[in-house]
Amino acid sequence: MLKRKKESPESGGEQLFRKMPGQNAVNLAELMDGYSKLLIDDPVRPFREDNLQAIENSVDYGILKALEGTWVSYNVNYNKEITKPSLASGVHTTIMPSPGTNSGTIPGKFAFDSEEYIEKLTFSIVPGGVRNRGGASELFCGAVKYEQSIKSVNAIQGQDALKYTPIHEENGMYLWLSDVYNHAATKESIERDRGIHAVSTEDAKKYGYTGEYRDEPLVRITPDGVANPEYILLSQLQPGQPYYEIIPAQEIKPGAGIDGPYFIPDYSISRSGVIPHGSTITLLGDIIPQNKADETFYLIEGSPKFPYGKEAWETNHLSISRTMGNAGVTPEEIIDLDKPAPEWVHQTLDDKNDPGSNKVYTQRILADDLYPYSVRPDLRLRDTLRGQKVSNYVHVRMSSKMKTGAQGGVLNVPFVNRFVPTVEVDMDMWIETIIEDGKEILQLQYEQIVFFEFDFGNDGGTTSWPHIQVNTLRKLADIPEDQRKVIEDQFFNTGENSGAVSGCPYHKG
Repeated sequence: MLKRKKESPESGGEQLFRKMPGQNAVNLAELMDGYSKLLIDDPVRPFREDNLQAIENSVDYGILKALEGTWVSYNVNYNKEITKPSLASGVHTTIMPSPGTNSGTIPGKFAFDSEEYIEKLTFSIVPGGVRNRGGASELFCGAVKYEQSIKSVNAIQGQDALKYTPIHEENGMYLWLSDVYNHAATKESIERDRGIHAVSTEDAKKYGYTGEYRDEPLVRITPDGVANPEYILLSQLQPGQPYYEIIPAQEIKPGAGIDGPYFIPDYSISRSGVIPHGSTITLLGDIIPQNKADETFYLIEGSPKFPYGKEAWETNHLSISRTMGNAGVTPEEIIDLDKPAPEWVHQTLDDKNDPGSNKVYTQRILADDLYPYSVRPDLRLRDTLRGQKVSNYVHVRMSSKMKTGAQGGVLNVPFVNRFVPTVEVDMDMWIETIIEDGKEILQLQYEQIVFFEFDFGNDGGTTSWPHIQVNTLRKLADIPEDQRKVIEDQFFNTGENSGAVSGCPYHKG
């Protein structure tokens, strides 16, 4: 987890968010100034009731503060090798069970859909810290609500006007898991919360203890088998004196909890979301650092890096998962996604040119009109950055299924859980400072990969089907006037039924 320190990077404190050499302290640099990694031997702040209002008023939102406001799609096409102009900034790929199929029958039958889309994404700061009380540990979260609306964009043959269709609505909340406090017991809290008898008559009967209700253990100091055993309070035990039995206390002393254990969250950020198909998600994650010259920087200079050529064939980001086969790719024969699709993609395949039916399994994905984005959607993010000057950025990575540590999760309604269970959600988000026309503009890019599971391979194995969404967004004032008019018409000047999701790929015939 990351925490904010009072001292600035120049004060000499060890800062993971210190500026890289030559970087001016503006925008993201100003926002992220003063953060460091929380470690087990760092000072722990004590919580006091009289400080509650001040703590809530000064809650930290971390990098989430940069998201506040309304973001909309920003569309450019700097990749001149793709001659077909982009209709919109977002690209999604969606894979669904083919009509007539059931789990476990006719492996490999699926419907594939890839479309461009526009989006409105609004983040709203929740004023005041959200208090989570856990006894000796307290956590104050900075909460940010979000609302997302997405419309697909398609050209209709014979028509000049584009077709905009609502396909997705989502809302939820991001949390900056920031301020952790130690809340030790006090005389007042013990008396207020006791809920037990002031004196235990059982102690007198069993152990000969006649004092007030115990806030420390009793220990037996006579060996086993001795008649009339003697018990004393733990505080009365002399150094080195043997004891043979411990009777735990049922009350706590003032100051209990101050000696730990102390809670350190695994991650700095969580996201909870509600998706109208019937899935509820919780993602956990953190800001991804860059190591440079033996130093760690979380505010990274320059532009996010995406691969080119054959290096772009990396299945963690492809709409073709490892369990779907690999489109005939071998270490010797790798598809270069910055070149036209291989000839076989547009051929009629048979047992001779496609032994084992590996290529036909994924042919339609490489033959899609949105190639290469239909295969690797995040190349659309890369190509958007091609003509931009990026000063710095912060990279956030989140998942519902972490390799280690605390876990998020996905819950589905019974229909989804039976036929197309959503099992994992992974998300990368880049918050970037763009230098454009002599001014600085914030830009938001994301890649979200949702994994479905349905049908089985010929060997009985489960198939994982990636549903990928990528987009580039800016604030409304920072996009060109022609794009602004489209966004305003589609998301701001609409009627009562504008939020319908009847055009969602799942609902298409």
